[in-house]
Amino acid sequence: MLDLERIKKDFAQDILEIKEFRGDITITVKKEKNIEFLTYLRKEFSIDFLVDVTAVDWYPKSPRFEVVYNLYSLSSHERLRVKVPVEDGEKVCSVTQLWKGAGWLEREVYDMFGIEFEGHPDLRRILLWDDFPGHPLRKDFPLRADVELPGPY
Repeated sequence: MLDLERIKKDFAQDILEIKEFRGDITITVKKEKNIEFLTYLRKEFSIDFLVDVTAVDWYPKSPRFEVVYNLYSLSSHERLRVKVPVEDGEKVCSVTQLWKGAGWLEREVYDMFGIEFEGHPDLRRILLWDDFPGHPLRKDFPLRADVELPGPY
């Protein structure tokens, strides 16, 4: 079982916010501590399954992005969301050392939002072609872009 008081005590300087809403727990942690914090959750609370990695663009607010890790414990059947605030142009440490499956998920976040993951073994586009201009899930991406599609179809 997750012990939020213990988590708050162990990472008092690194947790920016803890929210509980309708049984969902969301913890926002400093970018510099994402690997340490996720490793801690995995070892101490058996949060052993990475369900998804995604991001949110809060443009024009600062920090612009949040990288979101949706996690699950196979033994206690608990879900947990961890958010990491990131400024445009900053890198986040890759979690592929904790979960191999994060490789594809981080590549998708890189492709769609342009957030780079430091230490990722193969960070390149996964959904769009290499020369695609920009990152389509950014809020400042033009709605009507004149992009020549590769062909033939």
